Amino acid sequence: MPEVNDPIRRFSLWFRAAAKRSPGPWFDPTAMTLATTGKRGDVTARIVLLKKFGPEGFTFYTNYASRKGRQLGDNPRAALVFYWPHLHRQVRIEGRIEKVSRDESDAYFHSRPRPSQIGAAASNQSEVIPSREYLVDRFKRLQKQFAKQPIPLPDTWGGYRLQPDTIEFWQHRESRLHDRFRYRRDKSNGWKVDRLSP
Repeated sequence: MPEVNDPIRRFSLWFRAAAKRSPGPWFDPTAMTLATTGKRGDVTARIVLLKKFGPEGFTFYTNYASRKGRQLGDNPRAALVFYWPHLHRQVRIEGRIEKVSRDESDAYFHSRPRPSQIGAAASNQSEVIPSREYLVDRFKRLQKQFAKQPIPLPDTWGGYRLQPDTIEFWQHRESRLHDRFRYRRDKSNGWKVDRLSP
């Protein structure tokens, strides 16, 4: 495993293997746990979907006014975890978060199915609502309002990109002698690789 010096290339190889060897149509290799923390140190985690990755980082989309969005506003650092059980592999990523450009968010938003666009506009994510009917009614009103026109990108919706400074790859081995390799950015913006004890 340590022969690949670029962790983004290694991630790409593992990601493609996770997708190619999928255990079934229910499995989504883009699903990742996102952990964030607020001003008081309260840590929360949830599953979000990876939409893009490369040397610039790992991109996902959400509501900026959601709990995770507010926490990222307080502390623009986060962690991601991918777990692909059929490969017995895990990837942990830590780094700094930044918002993607408004143009990039708009392009992705309008590439989504129209019902998903309306759903994003209808939901004030993480806010208390009186009932499901309230949400469905709001969806139907927006559906009618924008029946003959594009749905505008909500001001509170867009992308984040995690720029990694640490990426760790974990591979299950027998007798609990798992392989763990940690890549850390060095001062020259390259990567230092360490093998970790399991």
